[in-house]
Amino acid sequence: MAIKRTRRFHAEIPTASLSDIMFFLLLFFLIISTLANPNVIRLMLPKAKTTEHTNKNHLTLSVTDDKLYYLDKQQVDFTQLRDELQRLTTERGDKTVIVRIPKDLQVQDLVDVLQIGSELKLNFSIATAK
Repeated sequence: MAIKRTRRFHAEIPTASLSDIMFFLLLFFLIISTLANPNVIRLMLPKAKTTEHTNKNHLTLSVTDDKLYYLDKQQVDFTQLRDELQRLTTERGDKTVIVRIPKDLQVQDLVDVLQIGSELKLNFSIATAK
């Protein structure tokens, strides 16, 4: 007598917890990527074909679209920028300053900042996006 099975065995892979794991991984990488460089003010930087990575311990000068000046997230008035740059570079002993300026700001604003650095004999590097 032949007995037939009414139910066939189907191989299953439980994937219910996979979406939870992927969600937690996504959150983890988003949080870590924002904490990678917390001393940076978000700006649309000019684009360049090649970029060079610098030491993260250099002083960072950021200029916003509203022409607000920040030295390592500390807002500084343009009239006090020269004195603050001189003070901070002598305290750190590092004469390299990373300039982060938006791509749509006028060239004259960049020249004004670079002229201050030239007077203080500082090494300025302009930050760009790849």
